[in-house]
Amino acid sequence: MESAVESGEVTLKLREVRAATGLSLSKAAELTGVSKAMLGQIERGESSPTIATLWKIAKGFQLPLSALIGPASLRDPSDDRVFRTVTFPGSIKVKIVFPFDPVLGAETFHVTLAPGQSYESAAHASGVTEDVFVLQGPLEILRDGDWVKLRTGQGLRFAADLPHGYRSGPEGAAFLNMHHYPQRAGVPA
Repeated sequence: MESAVESGEVTLKLREVRAATGLSLSKAAELTGVSKAMLGQIERGESSPTIATLWKIAKGFQLPLSALIGPASLRDPSDDRVFRTVTFPGSIKVKIVFPFDPVLGAETFHVTLAPGQSYESAAHASGVTEDVFVLQGPLEILRDGDWVKLRTGQGLRFAADLPHGYRSGPEGAAFLNMHHYPQRAGVPA
């Protein structure tokens, strides 16, 4: 199942998160660094957020990414919503492999880059690490300001609480991307 960012789903989750925290749009904007106007548009389903915007929201609310783009409560592999691909227009394709698991503090995605595509990510929340395992390559990972070359079958673990990125070769690339979140008291699962 492949779809663009489903604003209805993100809208519902953003409303739920904001309601659970009791925050106004203004306070949520301060917390996330996303404008009040943009948050309102996302909540009303008038705008489809970019992956960069979703990461800002997730970081601000101290939530895993899959809490905003996927049905984290679903665990049944026969349910198409669990393993759907989310396409961010003009950006990467992200398929949820395993939604966030609060016991493990991790979530796993299958990421696809088009030929010659590059994506640079802002720093995630403090303590977040990523594991990348290349399924189809070559792939380069921006880590600590340097591009590290990986081939199919190779992997890399790095601190994702620093700016980082991914760059494919002329054939494109696909990789598993595991996000590991530090265990913190009071962080919603």
